[in-house]
Formats: sequence, C-alpha cells, structure tokens
Amino acid sequence: MKCKLCGSQNHKKREGSVRDNKNLEIFECCDCGLVFLSEDIIDDNFYELSNMHESFDFLKWRKQTNEDDTRRFNFIKNSIVNKEILDFGSGNGGFLKQAQTLAKDVCGVELEKAVKPYYEKENIELYSSLDQCNKQFDIITSFHVIEHIKEPLEILEKLKEKLKENGKLIIEVPNANDALLTIYESEAFSNFTYWSCHLYLYTQHTLSILAKQAGLKVEFIKHIQRYPLSNHLYWLSKNKPGGHEKWDNFLDSDQLTKAYESQLASLGATDTLMASFTL
Repeated sequence: MKCKLCGSQNHKKREGSVRDNKNLEIFECCDCGLVFLSEDIIDDNFYELSNMHESFDFLKWRKQTNEDDTRRFNFIKNSIVNKEILDFGSGNGGFLKQAQTLAKDVCGVELEKAVKPYYEKENIELYSSLDQCNKQFDIITSFHVIEHIKEPLEILEKLKEKLKENGKLIIEVPNANDALLTIYESEAFSNFTYWSCHLYLYTQHTLSILAKQAGLKVEFIKHIQRYPLSNHLYWLSKNKPGGHEKWDNFLDSDQLTKAYESQLASLGATDTLMASFTL
C-alpha cells in the first residue's frame, strides 16, 4: 500500500480502531507522517443522503456548529469585507450566514441534499458540486472537509483554479498529532476519534506537502485547540467525551484555555490545524 502523499510503501499501524468499522486499519507513513485508513468505503451517496447524522435536525445541527462557525468567522472577518467567498463543503451554512453580513457575495458547495431549502430561505447560493460553479473567488474556505476527500490533491488543484489572482484558500482539518493520541496516549480516545469518513489525518508537515504539490504557497499553518482542558481531563479520568460540557463550569477559563492551547501548539499537539494557502 502506497502513501497517497509521498508514494512511500513504508508505513506502520497506529494504535486504536475505527469506531464505526472495526475491519478498517489505521496506518501512518514512516516517511512523511500522513495518517490514513486501510480502505475507503464511503461514496458520495453517503453524504448526499445525510448519513453523517443520526437524524437530520437542521436547527440542532446549526446550534452544534455555532461556536466553530463563529470562531472561523472571527478569524477571517477582517479579510472578507466586500469580498466574494466560497465555502467548499459548507454543511449547514452557519459560517456563510455570518460571512454574509460582511462579504460582497457568498456561496457554498455541499453534497447533502437536505440542506438546500435552508440555503434558499437564507438567500445563500448553493452548488451540489464544484464543477457546477463557474465563478472565481477572493477567498475559498473549507472547514473539516479535506480529510473526507479520497483525492485531496485533485480537489486542491480544482479549488486553486477558482481563486482570483490574489485569492486565498483557507482550510481547517483535524490534527493527526492530537495530544490525546500522541502525548496522553488515551486508549479510549484512540478507539473513538478514528472514523471511516476521515480517510486522512494531517499534520503541519503533511498539510504543507499537500499544498505545495497542488502548486499553492503556504502563508501559514496555525495550531488550534477546539476542545479545552476539561475535555482532555475527562477523557483521561472517565474515558468518555463531553468533559467540556460537564466540567467547564468549574475548570475552564479564558486565560487557562488560551494558555493550554498555546502550550499544545508549541508541541504541535492541538486537535486542529488552520491553514492559509495562496497562489
């Protein structure tokens, strides 16, 4: 089995299991560090028919993603004023709804068919595939999507073609070097976090390689910690997710959360990577 990124056949098995399919194995390339699953079992129909959700509840979904949508909007809001924005893999459109308040124009690309009437209600243009879109954009975003893509290089090359001359591609992906995996070595987390939909997990290094292969320049790759210390301590104590909801009232604070993120970032061990690529 060749590494999709560097072509090496030298890989090792990672500890843990794929939570929704125990027959899949998790590998890590010994040369570039790309983490990948042994097989791709997901097709477009899976996403089109809302199979990422136990049940389709749009308002609940929008509420669940609001914190991340707001964080992402705040991160780039100064760059999108009067600009044309495309969000690739736009999900429930929560980010685009906020971006709509500042941008000249926003639109999304999303496979999931059930979201279409909600986009229409909010006057957000929606495409079901990138090939349907013939525009170019100042900024293209893609949040927690690239790890789902079977051919990530092909998609980055297509997104690159949709950028204007001084455009930027901003993507967010899970970090393969999450502290719960690489520092704390939580067995429970390693049996929970891997998912058949996440075909690849990237690091700062592998994400940089992917961008350069696509002919993009790396403006920055920033380490982001989405889940606070309470979540990590709960995993280590209870072997369960949700600690940020159960213990946040007595443990988390803005100061502690920022300090913890900074420390994990210095180790390359946050749970998330945010990158900006340019032409």
